[in-house]
Formats: sequence, C-alpha cells, structure tokens
Amino acid sequence: MRKAMISIAVSAVAAAGIAASAAAAEVKLPKNLSWTAYGTTSSGYAQSVGLGNMLKAKYGSEVRIIPGKNDVSRMLPLKAGQAELCACGIAAYFSAEGVLMFADEKWGPQPLRNLFNNNGRHGTVSAAIADDVGVKSLKDLKGKRVAWVKGSPALQTNMTAILAYAGLTWNDVVKVEVPGWGQSMQAVLDGQADVAMGSSISAIYNQIAASPRGLFVPNFPHDDTEAWARVHKVAPYVAKTKVALAINGENNPSGKLPYEGAGYAYPIFVSLAPVSNDVAYGLTKAVMDNYENFKDAGPGMDGYKVESQNFQWVFPYHAGAIQYYKEAGVWTAEDQAHTDMLLKREMILANTWKKTQADGFSSEKWLANRAAALKAAGMDAPFSE
Repeated sequence: MRKAMISIAVSAVAAAGIAASAAAAEVKLPKNLSWTAYGTTSSGYAQSVGLGNMLKAKYGSEVRIIPGKNDVSRMLPLKAGQAELCACGIAAYFSAEGVLMFADEKWGPQPLRNLFNNNGRHGTVSAAIADDVGVKSLKDLKGKRVAWVKGSPALQTNMTAILAYAGLTWNDVVKVEVPGWGQSMQAVLDGQADVAMGSSISAIYNQIAASPRGLFVPNFPHDDTEAWARVHKVAPYVAKTKVALAINGENNPSGKLPYEGAGYAYPIFVSLAPVSNDVAYGLTKAVMDNYENFKDAGPGMDGYKVESQNFQWVFPYHAGAIQYYKEAGVWTAEDQAHTDMLLKREMILANTWKKTQADGFSSEKWLANRAAALKAAGMDAPFSE
C-alpha cells in the first residue's frame, strides 16, 4: 500500500486552516460513546482514557472504553453496533481486507472508515525482550521462547515480521501460546517467555525493565534492504520509523534515542460506515482541535496533531472526518482520489465476498477469489494464502 507523508508546507496550511474554520460547524456528540481498545495496561487504553476525559470535560460526552484481549474481541462490539469506534491496532486492516482471522464466514471484509490516528514517534512494531537472555540483535532470537497470542492475527503477523527481519521463522524459535496480549507480557515477567510483541511505550514495559529480567529494546536498521523486503512480504503496512519515545529505549543496539525502528499508526481510530457524519465530524474536530488539552494525558500523544495524520494509508476516510479536514485546509485532491480508490477496493471485496458465499463458502475459496478479483483490478493482494 502506498504511504504518503504530509509536508511541512501542508502543516502550515493546517494550522491556518484550523484557526479559520473553528466555527465552521458545531461539535455534535451523543451523551454516551463507546469504543473498544487493547487491554488496560496498553498505551492505546491509556490514550483512550485521556481522549475520553477531554471529551467529557469539553463536550459532556461520557466515553465507555471496552478493553478486548484479542483482535476479534475488539471488533465484535463494532459489528454488533455496541460501540462507535475501535482504538485498534493493525488488525483493523485485516478486518477490512477479510484476511487471517477474518477470512471466516462469520466475518469477511468490513466497511471500516478512518477518523484519525496516532502517528507518533514511538515504535508500534517492537518487542519486549528479556535482557537476561543475551539478545543483542534480532538475529539472536533464534532458539528463544516467543509469545504467540491466540486469536490475535495482528500480534502474530507483527511478530512474524520481526522474525522475518532477522531471517527467522517460527520454526527457529520456541512458540509459547498465551490467551491474550496482557498474558504475553506477564509471561515475559514470569520467566515463561523471553519475547513478546508490543509497542515501545506500553506501560507494562516499565515493569519488565524494573524486574530482575530487565528489558532489551530491538532496532531495525533502515539500510538493510533485504531485511526490510522480508518484513514487507509479511506485513506491507509496516514503515521505517525513527523511534524517539521508548521505555528503556537507550538499551537498544545503537545505545541512543532516537533509533531506527519499525511501526505504523497506533491506535487507529476507525468506525464502521454507518456511524453518522455528525459523530465522525464531531469526534475528529474535537480531537484535532483540542490537542493542547490532552497531550500530556498518556504516553506518545504527539501523533494526534493534524499535521501528523496520513491521508493516504490503508483505510478510506469517513465522510464526516473528511469534512473536518477540508475545513482545516489539509485535505487534497490526491487524498480524495486515494480514498476513492480504497472505496472501489472495498466494493470489489464486498462483491467477491457475496459471490463466494453464493457459491458455497470456504476460507480457501474466498482467499483465492479475493486475490483474483484484486489482481484483475490491478490492485495488490497481500495475505492471499
């Protein structure tokens, strides 16, 4: 997938646009909102609490945050209409594509819409590595005990990408199965695993760093083109990231901050298409216009600035969010063309899903049909197996 960064010039336009459009439309939010997030020890949950406190203080909207221990449990409340948003990880992308855990007859491709994301200075594709096992680079993970979170294709795929960077597979490590992300971190703390997937600013990293095991932070040197090619074969959404925010971050192979890492936006705030334009507009405007009111509420909040948003990533934007970004002066014709392309992709996936169901569903048949339909339209078809 293409990824475009907003230029410094656009950032200046954004600042002027926000000031000029402050009264363009009112923020209309329901009295009660719900959204799902990772578990209570995650940075995504902490950030959700900070945003929720701002929404209550500024707009009187009470936010109920629903923690989910795996990717499916975070998506279920959206599908059931019990939550307006998901403060998701990259599993939202798998859900939109109908792949991995979502290549299932009960799921299929979901019509997700992006509102805003945290594109911060932390590494979202990172790992908690116990310092007492002697790992000095990712290649040293060979033979180590690595946590595999059941029912969480995002964490599984990201850890697979980490191993791929080092030229390793799951056959080269000892797989330790755990039921949820929190349990994967606890397994490292308790000495049952040596490595678990996480964000470089996950709060529980503090506990691991302070424990007798200690915390080692891996880096992903950006000049290793072969290693990055292996990463992108597994996870095309991962990008090279300069990591300036990381718990115990100096204990990486470079010995300093920032270091060369890997990542993508997290949390990713997505809704399903039926969420109203008023709610999508109101939430986007509330978050973008009130950065100063919540910037210190949680770790790594700097990525919520309007100039940090990436309008040409892997999700189409909600029409309500687009309305705000247009008023802010940062939404371009190229951004609209990208969203239009993704909406076309969504339609192709939806039609192919219906055809596969009508012909007698199987996951194998769906993935084959999906790949064929996307390739026929000249589009990439990752996760085809």
